[in-house]
Amino acid sequence: MSLRFIGKDAESPNNGSPTVWVDEEDDSIVIQGWKITDAMTLAAIEATGPIPGHETVVRLPRRMASILGEVVGGNLGDR
Repeated sequence: MSLRFIGKDAESPNNGSPTVWVDEEDDSIVIQGWKITDAMTLAAIEATGPIPGHETVVRLPRRMASILGEVVGGNLGDR
């Protein structure tokens, strides 16, 4: 696996996460974020369909839009 680091949320406490990488081998986006555990949010997500056991949902702050834009080759705002 060849992960290329894209960016980290500079405003996150302890500069730990969320973080975004690109897997250069399969051209996928790899995201580390905050695990969603509150029942109301999960219920709203699952209203559109179940979350398969082999998947998860993470939360990223909107301020990371420019980092995601860098992954897809666009500019979605300033970091």
